[in-house]
Order: sequence, then structure tokens, then C-alpha cells
Amino acid sequence: MSAPQPLIEVRGLDSTYMRGTPLETVALRGVDFTVYPGEMVGVIGPTGSGKSTLLQHLNGLLRPQAGRVRVAGVDLSDRRAGLRSLRLRVALLFQNPEDQLFERYVADDVAFGPLSLSLPLEEVRERVRRAMEAAGLPLQVYRDRLTFSLSGGERRRAALAGVLALDPQVLVLDEPLAGLDPAGRRELVSLLAGWHRREGRAIVWASHSMEEIARLADRVYVLAEGRVVLEGTPRQVFARGDLLAACGLEVPAVTQVLLELAQAGLPVRTDVLSLEEALPVLEALLA
Repeated sequence: MSAPQPLIEVRGLDSTYMRGTPLETVALRGVDFTVYPGEMVGVIGPTGSGKSTLLQHLNGLLRPQAGRVRVAGVDLSDRRAGLRSLRLRVALLFQNPEDQLFERYVADDVAFGPLSLSLPLEEVRERVRRAMEAAGLPLQVYRDRLTFSLSGGERRRAALAGVLALDPQVLVLDEPLAGLDPAGRRELVSLLAGWHRREGRAIVWASHSMEEIARLADRVYVLAEGRVVLEGTPRQVFARGDLLAACGLEVPAVTQVLLELAQAGLPVRTDVLSLEEALPVLEALLA
């Protein structure tokens, strides 16, 4: 059986803002990055590490200056490559996604993307219904709600429904939990995990929330100063607390406790990512 082909493949990507000016800033340096169909890939790194710049290359908002980016078979280094079809397959939800809302009514906003595809109205209605349900906004309750009347969490879910209605192969999320209260964070994480599980589509998730990345991601990339400094499974990445600390990052709280116990000379595992996993380790230690 042949190995699966990457859905997204980035090789040697460089990116510099304001090149040739006194304000020139290098954002990415030789970045390699892959995403396979159906997997969830976490991207972590301190502010200014290049996370957002990398994500904006994944649906062609930025073109490669050097290196190669191939997404769903489209080579973004080729200036002749059309981006419209790519952006229907790779949907990007920005930081503060509620700012992406612009229609007066919720259902109209969710329908904007499918309508732009000239789909039959019945299919548009079905996509809107499915997307709103997936985002926790039942159609009959929210269809005629004014977008400006929604709560902060509801606005974020409406923005999510708008990109899910495009039926993307890849959902790219740039800090989707920023600014939400704990209840709103839990709700949005549950919705995203449910969509990923049901639809089997890929998600690329950039976040400062180590707990969610540790719990949900299949693989994790760590960026620092525009470079990939570590890549692996969550267990492999978060076991490297020393390297993450050097990058200004924290590990999940339960992992940090076990790392400190190990540094004190106690025989404990350090690749634990949740309280459920930690309990038998601690019980064995106290026995």
C-alpha cells in the first residue's frame, strides 16, 4: 500500500516583509511543513515567530518569495495558478474571526460563500443548515438573528459557520480561542473537534493554548524566529520542556508538574499530557 500524499507541502519557505526598505523584517526562514488528509496539525510559537505568516501561505493570501508551497495539487510558486478554487478547499479563519461578519442576518452571512459558487439554491440551503448546526447555531433559532445582536461567542461561531459552508478540505485556524472566556473556549473547541471527527477533514490550528493543542493535535510544529525548531507528536514535543522554555513557551500544566518531579530525581514519565494520564503515574509514585 502506497504512503498517503501530503495535502499541503511546504519546502524551504522564506518570507520577508517590506523587502529592500529600512523596515525589512524576516518572517520565515527555510520552513518545511506538511499536512496529510484528515489530520489535525498544531502550530505553536511565541508572538512574532511566523505562525500567522505561515498560515497565510496555505490558501494563497501570501505567495512564496523563496521555496515551494503546494496545496491540494496547486503550486503557489506558479503565478499562473488560480487561487479561487484553492481558497474554496482551504478556508482560513483569522484571529478575531467575528470581524469577518458583514451581512445583516446570520443565515445570509453563512450563505454568502456558497452563493458565490453559483450552487443551486437547494444545495446552498443545505450547506447553510449543516454549517450552522456544526457551529452550534440551529438554523431555525438563528437564521433571522441580526449579526450585530449576537454575543461574542455567537459571533465567532457564526464566522466559523461561514467558512464551514464552503465545505473545505482544510480548515486553517489562527488563534481561534483568543479573547473568549473559559466557557466559550470549551464550546468552540468541542465544536471544532466534533466537525473534525465527523467530516474527517484536515485542520491546521495555530494557538497559544498548549492544553488544547496537546489534547487534539496529531502532530505539532514549534516555530521560533521564523524557523521550525521542533516537530513531532504532542508527546514528543511537550516532553521537550527545556527547548519550549527557551522559546518562551509553556507546556501543559500537568506535564510541567511531572517535568519538575523528574528534575527532582523522581522516576516519573514526562510525556503525560492530561490529568487522566497523570493520576496513575502519581499513584504509583505514592505507593
